[in-house]
Amino acid sequence: MVSRFTNEDFRDVCDLLAVKDKDLARIIRERGYPPMWTRPGTFQTLILTILEQQISLASAYAAFKRLRERTGTVTPAKLLALSDEELRACSFSRQKIIYARELANAILEKKIILRHLTAMPDEDIRTLLKSIKGIGDWTVDVYLMHALQRSDLFPLGDIALVNSLREVKQLPKDVSKEAMLSIAEAWRPHRTVAAMILWHEYIQKRGIRIQG
Repeated sequence: MVSRFTNEDFRDVCDLLAVKDKDLARIIRERGYPPMWTRPGTFQTLILTILEQQISLASAYAAFKRLRERTGTVTPAKLLALSDEELRACSFSRQKIIYARELANAILEKKIILRHLTAMPDEDIRTLLKSIKGIGDWTVDVYLMHALQRSDLFPLGDIALVNSLREVKQLPKDVSKEAMLSIAEAWRPHRTVAAMILWHEYIQKRGIRIQG
C-alpha cells in the first residue's frame, strides 16, 4: 500500500507527532509548523537532487539555475543536447555530467517512466532508480519524500537531518545509525513529516535561506 501525506493532513500529522514527542512539540511551538517541502515528480527535480548530492543547497541551486537559463525547462533531450563543456559551465562536475546523462538516457529509452512511479511501492521505486548510475539511497529518499510525498522515510544519509536529530535529542556525536533509527521508530508511520520538523529546526536555528 502506498502511503502519502497531503496538504490537507500535513498539519494534523505534525500535531499528532507533537503529542507523541515533546521535542517535536517544542520545535513547532517555538518555530511554527514546517513548510510542506514538495517538488514536482519530474526529470528536472531528479537533476536538481543529483546536483544537491554532497554539496550545499545554495551551490546546487546556483548550478541548476544556470542550467535552466540555458535550456528553459530541463528535459532529457535538452540536457543530452548540451556538450560536456556547456554542462561544466553550469558547474556540473565530471561525475554529475555522467549521472545526468545516464538518467536522461534511461528516461528517453523508457527504462524509467516517471509518471508510473506514483502508484509503485517505495522499495520498488528504490530498486528501479538505484539501477541508474549515480542514484543512491539519499537521492531516492529525497525524491520519495518531496516529489512523491511518501509518508515514512527517514534518510540518515542526510547530514542536516542527522545533525538536527543529535542536537534536538542531545545525542553524542558518535551515536550509531541503529540508535537514531530506534528513536525515529516511535514516529512511524509519519517519519517523513518528523524529518521535515527536524529540518525546520535546523534551518531556523542557523538562519539558512532555502531557494527554489
